[in-house]
Amino acid sequence: MYRFLFSSKWLGYFVLAVIFATACVFLGRWQMDRRAETLAEINRVVSNYSATPIPYAEIKNQFNTLDPEREWTQVELHGSYDLDGQRVVRNRPLNGQPGYDVVVPFRLTTGEAVVIDRGWLPIGNNTPGRPDVIPAPPSGEVTVVARLKPAEPKLDRGAVDGQLASIDLGSFAGELPYPIATGAYGQLASENPSVQPMPTPFPKPATEEGTHLSYSLQWFAFGVLMFIGFGYAARQQARNAAIDAEEEEDEQILAAGGTPPRRAPASRKNKRPTSEEEEDAILDAQGY
Repeated sequence: MYRFLFSSKWLGYFVLAVIFATACVFLGRWQMDRRAETLAEINRVVSNYSATPIPYAEIKNQFNTLDPEREWTQVELHGSYDLDGQRVVRNRPLNGQPGYDVVVPFRLTTGEAVVIDRGWLPIGNNTPGRPDVIPAPPSGEVTVVARLKPAEPKLDRGAVDGQLASIDLGSFAGELPYPIATGAYGQLASENPSVQPMPTPFPKPATEEGTHLSYSLQWFAFGVLMFIGFGYAARQQARNAAIDAEEEEDEQILAAGGTPPRRAPASRKNKRPTSEEEEDAILDAQGY
């Protein structure tokens, strides 16, 4: 009954079903991988973001090579800002608005230096490509609490004087007359003494999982449904072939002068009714 499945036509259908299902599995696994990355980031935020700040001396190696599990860890630093080394970083959207980040070298009392991202500024209205005002950091000795963030890659685009294309600490170090840590920087959480005005502080990262799980399940379901549809189509093809065989057998019996056996009427799926059948249905509905 199902020998037609070995025809080139149906083998082609099967190959297409396999290709489609394989693509669905690939996309489903991709969404699961993205979910795993999201959950790992959420765990880092939950564990590190609001934890007690760690003194710089205990974690200073992370500014040279940041362990991904240490991202968002709060670090307490003592020193002073180098206003002459202050830069703004271009193309830094926040809540859908374009703007800049303000990064300033921070020279610790131990003689070392790290970079602090003090916050966000909107695009200015006075001079194109520059913020209207860049709030100055506090002068003198300051106690800073900052959250560890990894250095960003170098971008293949330039920046005007006083600006950076990204927080590429290696390139930034080349613009300063003293060495800085190039593996990580600090995103400002607080500073004492504080000053006003201040750049806009960064919001806490989202800790919602998102829709990766539901999307992955949908892709897996699409792959399964493809084979269910293939099986249904094959069943209907076999059913229609059986009906055709019975009709042909009845015609042969009639041609030989015999009487065809009585069979239960079988409905033929996926075929439109003839014009005569449509007219009979209309007359039956009208009571004729």
